[in-house]
Amino acid sequence: MWKTIHIQLNQIGILYYRGDFKKFLQPGTHTYFGQHWQVKTYDLNQPEAKIDNLELLLRNYPNELQEHLLIVRTQFNETALVRLGQTWISVLPNQLRAFWRGFIEVEFHLFNLDENLELPAEFVQKVRSLALTGLKKFQISEYEIGLLYVQNNFIRSLEPGEYAFWSVHKDVAVRNLSRVISHPEFPQEDVLVEKHPEFVTAYCELVQLLGHQIAIVRDRGKVIAFLPPTSRKLFWQGVAVEIIDINTHVNLEPSLVAELVAGSPEALSLSAKYLHMCEVEPQHVGLLYINQEFQSQLPPGIHAWWKIGRSFQTEVIDLRLQNIEVSGQEILSKDKVPLRLNLTAGYRIQDPLRAKNGLSDIAGFLYKELQFALRSAVGEQTLDALLESKGAIDRSISEYIRTKTADYGIEVDSVGVKDIILPGEIKTILSKVVEAEKSAQANVVRRREETAATRSMLNTAKVMEDNPVALRLKELEVLERIAEKIDKIQVNGSLDSVLTDLIRMNRE
Repeated sequence: MWKTIHIQLNQIGILYYRGDFKKFLQPGTHTYFGQHWQVKTYDLNQPEAKIDNLELLLRNYPNELQEHLLIVRTQFNETALVRLGQTWISVLPNQLRAFWRGFIEVEFHLFNLDENLELPAEFVQKVRSLALTGLKKFQISEYEIGLLYVQNNFIRSLEPGEYAFWSVHKDVAVRNLSRVISHPEFPQEDVLVEKHPEFVTAYCELVQLLGHQIAIVRDRGKVIAFLPPTSRKLFWQGVAVEIIDINTHVNLEPSLVAELVAGSPEALSLSAKYLHMCEVEPQHVGLLYINQEFQSQLPPGIHAWWKIGRSFQTEVIDLRLQNIEVSGQEILSKDKVPLRLNLTAGYRIQDPLRAKNGLSDIAGFLYKELQFALRSAVGEQTLDALLESKGAIDRSISEYIRTKTADYGIEVDSVGVKDIILPGEIKTILSKVVEAEKSAQANVVRRREETAATRSMLNTAKVMEDNPVALRLKELEVLERIAEKIDKIQVNGSLDSVLTDLIRMNRE
């Protein structure tokens, strides 16, 4: 019995007799005698050959298989890249794969993972757009540096570019660090410093400080970081580092104060936790205490100190004339009249150190002493005496308070009672008294004026009696006044009889 086998143009066949490999069959018609022939066909459009018992066939018929197949075998430490026409596939360790020759162009490249996990650059470009099993790809931008880690251990740095690494049995990671940021968060800085000094030397500026040092780090003239004592930090090369010995330079130089405190908000934000700052305004003075001990007085301006390892206290004292009010004091006068008084005082601090060391609360002390002085001065005088002379109260209080403040370097400039507020019934009584006094004074003045007027009239009459010419002048004066008020005056007789004869006045 004959058996006819047809192999199409895009196929290849493997001929078996009673299950044993015989040969490959090319496209065409093949005839064999007998009934125990079997043929398995494969589509050459599928480049990979999925052949059963491939390992056994390679052992028994290596030459026949390699004539038609590209055999790719990887060991436990090997991977491979296979090009199938325009595409690529990856072959992982411990695999046996076969690909048909001739129909599609195939080639493969074997890689030893013990020697290098990195894919050579010429292959990185070829597989750029492909997702291949077991292969990780990384992009380092032009403003970045990459740190290559295998199994969380730093291996080396990566310059800008494209990279690919086999990550079959080992975890591979790349951490991109921006070169634009001068102080990025370097992963495991201490490990980089201790274990990889070559990387630190090539790329970084290492800052290590002793217990009495602090560092200011600047990038292009701008403050970017502060480092406290005993710290260690990595920066990219190019930064400027200023190390300051805080044992010998406790206070900041004026240039640093201008830069860190009065400069940009960013610099102040970075430095604030390391500094004790005090601003003394004009007409003020500051007192500086370090570790609870007085150090010096501070002139107007902005002052700053490194506060690491020390405690600082500063207090600003106003040297200008200040006012203090003692209001609503309820006090009994000597004659038991209840009064409410308001007092004001002006004072100036002459010796800030004496005032601060002697008094915990300057304003509170002055208020209390003014209260005592006011009560003493008012309680010793009657209401009438108080109303007649408030200046006596002011002098009494002023003498008292000056003696109390002299020992504390405080000068009292002025003291005065602003208001003496009387109860309502006392006000009514005083109003009546004043009214009666003023009425009596008015009567005296009225009587005095009437007496003076009468005396003047008598003197005038005597003058006229003894001097007829004066009388005639008086008559003319009277006629002149009358003429001012009427239009026409008719006089009968002579002027000599003008005051004794009848005068007729007609208004026209």
